[in-house]
Amino acid sequence: MKVLKVQDATEKKIETFPYRGEHLKVREVTVRWLSQAGPLESPEYGLRFFRIGPGGEIPIHKHLYYQTMFILSGRALCRGHDQETDAPLHEQEVGPGEAVFIPTMEPHSMVNLSDSEDVTFLCCIANVYDEDNN
Repeated sequence: MKVLKVQDATEKKIETFPYRGEHLKVREVTVRWLSQAGPLESPEYGLRFFRIGPGGEIPIHKHLYYQTMFILSGRALCRGHDQETDAPLHEQEVGPGEAVFIPTMEPHSMVNLSDSEDVTFLCCIANVYDEDNN
């Protein structure tokens, strides 16, 4: 067993996310790994703590792992995008106490709706792949 306080986990600023051969700019986002099984590059399981600062954004991206996000604070707009065109298909405003499930390979993005408050969320991932197909 390992016990870790969120503030004791190393906070890493995310600068870009890969998508369709490009590195898209991420705005005001940090991550702290709370647990993981397997190598950091492609863990079989992981729990992460994310912070999206005021006006911050995670751009469109996709991955082969399943992902569930549990919103702790703030309000965010989550978007699901078309597999072919990347056009937004649906969007949902989410806040504290809500969970968002992202199926494998579904393009998605997230924006902090506030210009003064952080959005924080836990993100649980379960890896289902051997290589990254972004």
